[in-house]
Amino acid sequence: MYLKKSISKYDWQYLFCASILISVYIFTDLFNFFNKDSLYFVPRLIIDQPYRIFTSILIHADLNHLLSNLGGIIITRYFLMRLEIENSFFYIEFTLICPFLIFFIIWFYEKILSYFFNIIPNYAALGFSGIIYALFGFLLLTSFYGKSYFFGKKIGLKSNYEIQKMSKVICLIGLIYSFLPGISLLFHISGFIAGCFLFFI
Repeated sequence: MYLKKSISKYDWQYLFCASILISVYIFTDLFNFFNKDSLYFVPRLIIDQPYRIFTSILIHADLNHLLSNLGGIIITRYFLMRLEIENSFFYIEFTLICPFLIFFIIWFYEKILSYFFNIIPNYAALGFSGIIYALFGFLLLTSFYGKSYFFGKKIGLKSNYEIQKMSKVICLIGLIYSFLPGISLLFHISGFIAGCFLFFI
């Protein structure tokens, strides 16, 4: 009985995302079928290689990086179940839409740096954490107000005070964590903003 309650018909979408991330890690890090250097998010290369906007979220620096983001999928799955998700494709759609919105936010930020301060960012970013932070932003607002539809499709998310409290704590811890060396603060904040923006669409 407990097993039936803990497994949902909506779980395939989380398993699918996790499986893709694990598979990409196996092909890039264990078997070296692909060179990760050609998949990173690098601002100066995006115009000529726009595919990096999406491929960069699929690759990870190492196993610990991958595991932390798989943990993020587990946490966001738990939140969505507690908010009573009613859609089997929401997680996939969110994951497909979000990278491009995150890129636009980063592009806008970089344009401000370039125009006003003559600073041209030069860095490489990778990992699924931008999407995880976007989900945290989306779920934080959802826990306050609920969210019935996402791009015209019913998702049936309800407000939930317990999830609201947990989301606040996780977002605060995530923000502090983002200031650690080697962590992309820009991607995490841009992801969070993108998630909040998607809530209002």
